[in-house]
Amino acid sequence: MNTQQLIDLSISIEPDLPSDPPAMIPQMVYIDHRMGADQMLEFFKGVRKDQLPNSLGWAVEMLTLTTHSGTHLDAPYHYHPTMDKGKKALTIDEIPLEWCFCDGVLLDFSHKKDGERITAKDVENELERIDYALKPYDIVLIRTGADRSWGKAEYLVKGPGMTRESTLFLLDRGVKVVGIDAWSWDRPLPFIAEEFQKTGDPSIIWEAHFAGIEKGYCHMEKLTNLGSIPKPHGFKVSCFPVKIKAASAGWTRVVAII
Repeated sequence: MNTQQLIDLSISIEPDLPSDPPAMIPQMVYIDHRMGADQMLEFFKGVRKDQLPNSLGWAVEMLTLTTHSGTHLDAPYHYHPTMDKGKKALTIDEIPLEWCFCDGVLLDFSHKKDGERITAKDVENELERIDYALKPYDIVLIRTGADRSWGKAEYLVKGPGMTRESTLFLLDRGVKVVGIDAWSWDRPLPFIAEEFQKTGDPSIIWEAHFAGIEKGYCHMEKLTNLGSIPKPHGFKVSCFPVKIKAASAGWTRVVAII
């Protein structure tokens, strides 16, 4: 008897939702079975529609989207052309598969305000609270609660975010893959932009992403359902990305295995 529980941590790729910037919203054309029958007539010369089951053919979808649409895994190449202080940054097709199926750790910061920083001290305190010491290749999942707003424009400004300091805290302990249930691993971009206008400090721009220049790592964005994981550790995470040649990210069906 299989006693494993599988928890889907991925959102669907959907068209026309305002939860991405306008240029990044996926566009989809659904070709239904009746339209598919017309296509099949072009492939199989001489066949009539009434010779197909119920006069119907195949169903196909045509998508226009970015590699960062839906739940996805960002490769180090997304952040910079180099990583690990000068080495060529890995693209998504070069990510070691061993990184993508490991023990999971859930850190809950859903009590934090939108746009707030998740500091290294916050991470340290949460690990102490759940009584867990990180080990190399753990997959660390950050819960912010932002996924409750998926499908709405407000999603783009929901949730706290990681910083350079807190990201390096994880990477220094051998972590290679992390994930968050918000639009970005960093704080929501409008909060960062507003702070930059006030302070003129460029170090805050995309700081958690740019931590990958120093230490190469992958992060998942647009996770969901992290609140359904019943315990903060003692589970596995599977997050193999679609293999796209020389790409900065790949769509990923992320699953927690209890």
